[in-house]
Amino acid sequence: MTELLSVDELAGRIPDGSLVAIPPDHVGVAMAATRALLRRGARGLRLLAVPTSGLQADLLIGAGAVAEIEAAGVMLGEAGAAPRFTAAAKAAMLSIRDATCPAIHAGLQAAEKGIPFMPLRGILGSDLIAARPDWRVADNPYGDDDPILLLPALKPDIALFHAPLADRAGNVWIGRRRELVTMAHAARKTLVTVEGIAEEDLFAREATAAGALSSLYIGAVAVAPKGAWPLGLTEHYATDDVHLADYAKAARSEAGFRDYLAQHVL
Repeated sequence: MTELLSVDELAGRIPDGSLVAIPPDHVGVAMAATRALLRRGARGLRLLAVPTSGLQADLLIGAGAVAEIEAAGVMLGEAGAAPRFTAAAKAAMLSIRDATCPAIHAGLQAAEKGIPFMPLRGILGSDLIAARPDWRVADNPYGDDDPILLLPALKPDIALFHAPLADRAGNVWIGRRRELVTMAHAARKTLVTVEGIAEEDLFAREATAAGALSSLYIGAVAVAPKGAWPLGLTEHYATDDVHLADYAKAARSEAGFRDYLAQHVL
């Protein structure tokens, strides 16, 4: 049975050192849970951006909570570069595993299917392969002189995201955000914050069943109204662009970032 927790309790279910899969800024980022993680002093997290991240990763990195990140990119969209990520990368204070969007999705799909690797072709010829010794080029056993790239399965300890709704059974409505399904299927445990709880079973009607993720894949749920803020949640509220721009300006310096944490997180 899926547990219903407070946001702080949910953040407490993410042990230090966990490999945590997080979605891009436009999909449903658990920002309330991220702030709770920072308040509890999380350390040594390994982030897997699916396939990119922005404010969430930048906050966690700036606060010293992250040891490693695998991502196709980290930036704040229209607000520009992610300043704490950039500073940590320049100072070699962060292990960065460069990837591509298809590579991350393929690795998660391998874990979802319970297989050790997934073949992918589009990265062949890229310099990126030389930077990833865990990616291997092999001969296609069904082809003739046909190399193929093999990517290891990506199995996060935790998938963490924010969604509009869950029901009392722990089913979560995610709409058309199918990357959240892949994350939940691949992860050992999925933790979700939601805007609210529905009394009706989300699988009881066709209108909601098609966009619902079964409680079989959900470890715990916490209610967090506007839990993605200052990022947006599609069809519920928009990104707070003014706040994001203010963050980008403040976080250019360590002192400004610490002031931001004191005002908006701690």
